[in-house]
Amino acid sequence: MTSPSVARLLKTIPALARRRGTPLFVISRTLLREQVAHFRKLMPRVEPYYAMKANPEPRILKIFREAGLGFDVASANEIDAVLAAGGSPGRMVFANTNKREEMISFARKRGVDLMTFDSEYELDKIAKLAPGARVMVRIKVPNVGSMVELSLKFGTDPNDAVPLLMRAKKLGLDPYGVSFHVGSQCTHGDNYLEAFEMCAIIVRDARAKQLPVQMVDIGGGFPIRHFDEDEDWFAKMAPGLNLEINRLFDSNVKVIAEPGRALCGPACVLVMSVIGKSIRNNKHWYFLDDGVYGALSGMIFDHCNYQFKVFKRGNSQLTTLAGPTCDSLDVISNVEEFPELEVGDLVYAANIGAYSLASATCFNGIPPAKAVLVP
Repeated sequence: MTSPSVARLLKTIPALARRRGTPLFVISRTLLREQVAHFRKLMPRVEPYYAMKANPEPRILKIFREAGLGFDVASANEIDAVLAAGGSPGRMVFANTNKREEMISFARKRGVDLMTFDSEYELDKIAKLAPGARVMVRIKVPNVGSMVELSLKFGTDPNDAVPLLMRAKKLGLDPYGVSFHVGSQCTHGDNYLEAFEMCAIIVRDARAKQLPVQMVDIGGGFPIRHFDEDEDWFAKMAPGLNLEINRLFDSNVKVIAEPGRALCGPACVLVMSVIGKSIRNNKHWYFLDDGVYGALSGMIFDHCNYQFKVFKRGNSQLTTLAGPTCDSLDVISNVEEFPELEVGDLVYAANIGAYSLASATCFNGIPPAKAVLVP
């Protein structure tokens, strides 16, 4: 079901495309703010730190900073982007568990002192280059059913978490907390529940050993609805997650999260034009002015399927959509059902704010879609 804010946005798109041209990446200020409010309503105890890798567009960062969000950063460029948007160093978590040495020094100079790690080697680097920094151990947790399984690459065994926090203290660091990530677009709520239990055990054991652990970072992965008929998995999971957070962690434990897709995903629409057409094997092919090397890059890097729609009415037929580059990988979809389109007709995809423009390229010299902020 399309929300009133989305319906209003879609009504403005044809005129906007005529004025600004395509491809156009439309960012809704209203929808960004609504997503922040939605997250806070569903997870009232959890403080969101926006995972800016999802979409680092400066105007999005500024809106989220104005909304009082913190930021999950992973590089010097991301730190500087948050600062340029008016963000505070004390409201960032450097959530990259394998940081270049110069990046650690850079973060320290900029005042960012909350960092994650998942090995003693990383601890040694942090202790040398950012003495006294607050550190959170990232643990490996179940990623069953998630779109991207991040625990394949990140996280120490939970049994090693407390020994690593003890080592952090010996190195002069502040063993501040525990973090995890259940994987991207997670619709399996038990992943969070199992991870909460692991963290609670670690916090309890750490405190018994006089380690001042005071934060649990529950990562991201909160799912959005990519298709109209999708269930609102986040809304269904949230009540159970809140109950377990309150049961397992007392008020002295600060709980934060790193939502990316959940905040920016539903707030953006990609608008494309048909730039060519042909008939192959009795099937219409429509060539668009953006594709998988552009803002549809999430189809490759994020394993994401998008719902494509048109404004034109008429009898539908099975069609193929392809991008503008001279590469056969740039086929967007073979299973769309559209009325016959003409050159200049619009095709759009909503819920495309995350992991799209962020990973777009200029392959073939074709620039990414123009980002435009609307009310």
